[in-house]
Amino acid sequence: MTISVPATSANLGPGFDTLGLSLNLRNKVHIQPSSFFSVSIKGEGANNPRLKGNNLFINIFNDHYRHLTGKRGVFRFRFFNKIPLSRGLGSSSAVIVSAIASAYSAAGVNVTKRKLLNLALHYEHHPDNITPAVMGGFNVAVVENRKVYSQKKRIPGYLKAVVVIPDKPISTAHSRTTLPRSYRKEDAIYNIGHSSLLTACFFNESWEMLRIAARDRFHQATRMKMLPELFEVQKIAIEHGALMSTLSGSGSTFFNMTYKEDAEALLEKFRKRFPNFRCMVLDFDNEGVIFG
Repeated sequence: MTISVPATSANLGPGFDTLGLSLNLRNKVHIQPSSFFSVSIKGEGANNPRLKGNNLFINIFNDHYRHLTGKRGVFRFRFFNKIPLSRGLGSSSAVIVSAIASAYSAAGVNVTKRKLLNLALHYEHHPDNITPAVMGGFNVAVVENRKVYSQKKRIPGYLKAVVVIPDKPISTAHSRTTLPRSYRKEDAIYNIGHSSLLTACFFNESWEMLRIAARDRFHQATRMKMLPELFEVQKIAIEHGALMSTLSGSGSTFFNMTYKEDAEALLEKFRKRFPNFRCMVLDFDNEGVIFG
């Protein structure tokens, strides 16, 4: 069997821990019964021996497979990874979602996407990345009583993502420690209003208003100070036609949305200014996890 999970971009400015979308940059894992356990990795993480010896995917897979079947199977796992590690593109969520989905497939047990999403919540307590990884598209998600409640909007094909991936990571755990312990009421109202407007813009396809809706007072500026070049990335994006430009998750990747016809020109601007960063144009993904 083959399980495929897309990259994600979360927060999207003001939607701290609640908003996210799916990008057509996928990790795939191929699993087959074997007489002995083996793991191979191609692509992102292939040169990291820790991923083979202490693999989060394998631990989650084994837990769920044992729960479903009452036994421990022996499998060969082949990973084909395209999602950069520790760059704010949902690599951890992709691992969690694909591990649970793989265990159910290997056990021959059907699982709905909604159940898969709620199982993933056990390992990732914020729904902004796991929800688009499972569902695809743009998602607004909240957690109530240890369950994810979400709404999805498919993203039209005439829009593109232009992502800028710096050569340095930003640790999510560390970046959270830099954020304020409390916020002024005015800033909370500002973010509630802007995240609500951003959600409405996606569902109504009011793309031109996203430049206003994507503004944030909760986390972006603080996190961007850890890699000051990101302020220039955002400035270049807005000055050259981006509909919105936001830190992807906790960074260090920066996510930019453009119309299809504007994507290549913005890409060249980024490549010229940041030759040491990885820059690419991506389609949006509307499918989420795929069982093959």
